[in-house]
Amino acid sequence: MPQVTVDGVLINYEVEGEGDPLVLVPYLAADHACYAFQLPAYTEHFSCISVDLPGSGLSDKPPGPYTTEGYADQLAGFMGAIGVERAHVAGVSLGAAVATHLGARHPERVRSLSLHSAWDRTDAYLRTILELWRTLAGAVATVADAVIGGIFPLCFTPEMYTERPDYAQALADFVRGRPAQPPEAFMAQSDAVLAHDAGGVLGRIEAPTLVTFGAHDLVTSTRFADPLTTGIAHSELVVFEHLSHAGLHEDPDAFNRATLDFLGRQG
Repeated sequence: MPQVTVDGVLINYEVEGEGDPLVLVPYLAADHACYAFQLPAYTEHFSCISVDLPGSGLSDKPPGPYTTEGYADQLAGFMGAIGVERAHVAGVSLGAAVATHLGARHPERVRSLSLHSAWDRTDAYLRTILELWRTLAGAVATVADAVIGGIFPLCFTPEMYTERPDYAQALADFVRGRPAQPPEAFMAQSDAVLAHDAGGVLGRIEAPTLVTFGAHDLVTSTRFADPLTTGIAHSELVVFEHLSHAGLHEDPDAFNRATLDFLGRQG
């Protein structure tokens, strides 16, 4: 897999497909492979550039704390380093927070934004969930254990667990099969979530923007829909009525249809 150094930090990434570039930014504790269920559909239309944010995957893991603003600047530098001047950019959760700041701080880099399970600024409820996850990550053997035992239940619907237990187990096995994230890197990444605040810069985003939520999401619920869609001038909202925080995994077909519909309308 290709790697590039940006400001002294090695960033690991993967490129698949042909067409206009689409940069895919992962969520907390995940590497580029979190888009495995999107790539078969996306690569029919785009050159998909899936990145490991510093602190995850095979990218460097410098000491934290990290910030979503800092990640956005690194992502802009990464794009320049690999020769991508402008791209569609999509992110989920932490990846969406990073993409939000990328759109605000480096608008010349962004052709369109897709912000999934996003939020404008961390509130007391989200902070409480993050502190719960951080406590769990410090108490169990691996970050993967914390993800599967504490993060997954708040990212999927009860129906997925009760009606599709084999699928839930397959997702757990998938997480365990990825490069292990050190606990200190998880803490540093979660610092970025705790400190995230893009409320004052949403008006700087010029790119057409898709904002999506799962109706059953408790983590970044539709309480964040109005601040994002009113703050970003050229935005549209999609709510998946049957999904939670990680709709890209729970129902990839529905997620891919909606997101490709938006991307296909961006000239």
